[in-house]
Amino acid sequence: EFTRDIRPILASKCFACHGADSGVRKAKLRLDTLEGALGAAESGAHAVVPGKPEESELYQRIIVDDPEEHMPPAKSGKTLTADEVAKLKRWVAEGATYQKHWAFEAPTRPALPKVENGGWCRNPIDWFVAARLAKEGLKASPEADKVTLIRRLSLDLIGLPPTLGEVDAFLADEDRDAYEKVVDRLLKSPHYGERWGRLWLDAARYADSDGYEKDKSRQVWFYRNWVIDAINRDLPYDKFIIEQVAGDLLPEATQDQVVATGFLRNSMINEEGGVDPEQFRMEAMFDRMDAIGKGVLGLTIQCAQCHSHKYDPLTHDEYYRMFAFLNDTHEANVPVYTPTELKLSADIFRQIREIEDELRHKTDGWGEAMASWEKSLSGAQAEWSVVQPVVDDISNGGQRFLPMPDGSFTAQGYAPTKSRVSMSVRTDLKNIIAFRLELLNDPNLPLGGPGRSITGTGALTEFEVEAAPADNPGKVERIKLVKATADVNPGEKPLDAIFDDHSGKKRMTGPISFAIDGKEETAWGIDAGPSRRNVPRKAVFVAEKPVSFAAGTVLTFYLKQNHGGWNSDDNQNNNLGRFRISITAATNAEADPLSKEARAALGVSAGQRTPRQVVALFETWRRTVAEWKEANERIEGLLKTLPEGSSQLVLNAREVPRMTSVLERGDFLKPGKAVEPGVPEFLNKMPGDGLPNRLTFARWLVDRQAPTTARAAVNRVWQAYFGTGVVGTSEDLGSQCESPSHKDLLDWMAVELMDKGWSLKALQKVIVSSSTYRQSSKVTPELLAKDPYNRLLARGPRFRVDAELVRDVALAASGLLDRKVGGPSVFPPTPDFLFQPPVSYGPKTWPESKGGDRYRRAIYTFRYRSVPFPVLQTFDAPNGDFSCVRRARSNTPMQALVTLNEPEFLECARALALRTLQDGGGSEAERVAYAFRRCVARRPTSAESASLLGLLEKELKRFTSGGLNPWDLAASNTGEKPALPEGTTAPQLAAWTVVSRVLLNLDETITKE
Repeated sequence: EFTRDIRPILASKCFACHGADSGVRKAKLRLDTLEGALGAAESGAHAVVPGKPEESELYQRIIVDDPEEHMPPAKSGKTLTADEVAKLKRWVAEGATYQKHWAFEAPTRPALPKVENGGWCRNPIDWFVAARLAKEGLKASPEADKVTLIRRLSLDLIGLPPTLGEVDAFLADEDRDAYEKVVDRLLKSPHYGERWGRLWLDAARYADSDGYEKDKSRQVWFYRNWVIDAINRDLPYDKFIIEQVAGDLLPEATQDQVVATGFLRNSMINEEGGVDPEQFRMEAMFDRMDAIGKGVLGLTIQCAQCHSHKYDPLTHDEYYRMFAFLNDTHEANVPVYTPTELKLSADIFRQIREIEDELRHKTDGWGEAMASWEKSLSGAQAEWSVVQPVVDDISNGGQRFLPMPDGSFTAQGYAPTKSRVSMSVRTDLKNIIAFRLELLNDPNLPLGGPGRSITGTGALTEFEVEAAPADNPGKVERIKLVKATADVNPGEKPLDAIFDDHSGKKRMTGPISFAIDGKEETAWGIDAGPSRRNVPRKAVFVAEKPVSFAAGTVLTFYLKQNHGGWNSDDNQNNNLGRFRISITAATNAEADPLSKEARAALGVSAGQRTPRQVVALFETWRRTVAEWKEANERIEGLLKTLPEGSSQLVLNAREVPRMTSVLERGDFLKPGKAVEPGVPEFLNKMPGDGLPNRLTFARWLVDRQAPTTARAAVNRVWQAYFGTGVVGTSEDLGSQCESPSHKDLLDWMAVELMDKGWSLKALQKVIVSSSTYRQSSKVTPELLAKDPYNRLLARGPRFRVDAELVRDVALAASGLLDRKVGGPSVFPPTPDFLFQPPVSYGPKTWPESKGGDRYRRAIYTFRYRSVPFPVLQTFDAPNGDFSCVRRARSNTPMQALVTLNEPEFLECARALALRTLQDGGGSEAERVAYAFRRCVARRPTSAESASLLGLLEKELKRFTSGGLNPWDLAASNTGEKPALPEGTTAPQLAAWTVVSRVLLNLDETITKE
């Protein structure tokens, strides 16, 4: 069969020089297609003549002795075995039939094979496995015992060992559906989402820091919450992918659907001084494409970033056509709120509406008064001209400013703690009397801006203007500013004064903290609390006299801010973000007191206004009514209690499309031809009824005819249960992939997933209910020799649990585990030196968690990319630098040292010892059995029990002899001594702590069997 026997040989030995990539193709010979193989090569010879190996250049060149003619060439380092040569000859002799790579054809449900041992088969999975075993002359193993099964199920489905009560209940349940009841219970557990969510987070590159040099912390745990919740509620896998790729584009997208797009925003962010922002935006884009390839398609599409794929029929152009779907987005950061916070906010706004309703009810003629106020504001506004400076003039250190279509500028690159920006512009406007500064929102700024702080706000300490005649630019004079007005946030007083501190600098001041007054501790535009974040601001500066030169005017503006940084004591973390400067000759120039929304509402007749516009106008007017002072203050007090919320990196579609170019060798400095959004020809076709946007792309990914998406998903599920996927290379189902061990089984599961509404829980129930899964994992020497990695599935799975589960098992066994689900990341104990130079770039914060947070599941442990949490790194957890769909599984002495000596594992040993003394029974033998079962679920053998009792007796003698202080081991890391159970002593607790360390260090404790 070509796909099984021949294509792997050609892909491994020939396609590098004679494959899809025309840029490196040798002798104009292409062997990955039938047309290429049958056509004439550069020499005129035909590589393949069907039925005639002796006339086929392909066969002749692999058997020739002349090293100059032999293929593959010696310099390639590749050789063909005698068996491979024989297969190629036979293939040509039989007609050289070509078939498309199996994974590039949409899966169809295969018929169940016939097997002799049909009684062993519980569901279709078993038929496929039994047929392969019979072909190999093997038999399935007996079913594992009930204790083994419940522990295996519990670790696989929720990532935690079963409790003793759960084990005993299962052993006592004699019903035929006892096993099924356990499966159903575990699938409904809230911990199911934690176990399976952690695997998806690997593919999603989840981490709590930016990576690169600074590796600053980021708040993105809402995305992790979304993943856990989506998996718990069994969100269909197709919707699971669609929401992560394009949730923001769904009709009336919810907060959760927007948060889901954090999947593509988990890329690293480089804020090192001097970097080119576009370079690292492109690096993030390449990372997103890699995540789509590995995590969704199961293909190595990143190979086509620099050139056409050498092995799969993915061209360089097609890569960038897919790239175009993702390229047309903002790098957005939005505020997000927990359900509790949303409920609290709704209650606060309800109270505000009630106060406003009461004001209207008790005040006669309020409508006429508001209409009169509106009329007073509807007069002509000053006309402003936006200045357009030379871009190169706007820079500061590593910070550059990107010009926007509306004449504004958005900061890029490193955000300095303090900055002074200058910008110059030439204008022919005469009699310039005022200057307007606007701080604006932008989707690419933190929380939408208008500044670059972690709270999305901007700050300004000084604003200065200089002028010079255009024909004599050296004749500079500073403009004296005599008045300033600004739009006003609730609770602020107008900004309306100027003072001169005799230093020659003119600064704005006012009796409030929200002013430009030259003071280090205050500035205009600083965040005024959760209800006033992300609000654009405007200030107008009026000159003492008009500025006018006959030959035109060169204006130079200076903007200074001193409120950047990350951990300012006064929490004023601000930077210039997006700003715009305008000039006017109008004598009525003042800052518009209305918000943009309220100003727009004035232009609409009262009966045509939207509910939001009605509310915006009433709120603005309400604050101006002196008689309502007490009510306004009550409302302001309520606004100050609004929840802080958090932030989340998400995707937002751009209003103005961004052009995508094919990048030569993947170099962002070498753009080639422009391309439109599109998909690879060798996969399924794009839906014909959709716009060429990210949402259509997302739906294409999970289309029923998508050949690899469902296969990639079920292959990773199988990998989680059996240690290796049906295809061992989970990240690559392409032509270079490892041959599937059970191809028809893979296709059956892929179709089953889609036919059952893309329900992963339904698929997993089928897997764990199969006889294949329920086999004993005991292995004979003969079976180990024939099938060391259990690819034929003649026995049950047995391998070490994932890194996070190693820690979770210890916490659960000891009774310390805090089972709360979701929430922010936590900081369990770890060495302080890890977060200080020279181990880490700059000091990093690690506020060690107290109480229950100290013992949360490892999925919630804060993850710095540059300084991985040692326990997780030791057990092979990825750092989150790139998408990972197949973890390595090493076996090192360091791992044993962790489970013996790491501080939190010691805490677990002490807790297990204390619990054993309290609840383990009256005799030492009973306590040994109790502690042993808490770790591995089964009862110890008599030999195991005797060994542990001997250790206990030995250690008890050591601690009672006076040579050792038992509290050196039994007390906490801080020296705190726990209360001893009645009738026990400190030496007993210390001795049991030693025994508990042994139990928690057993290979069996952290292994599925």
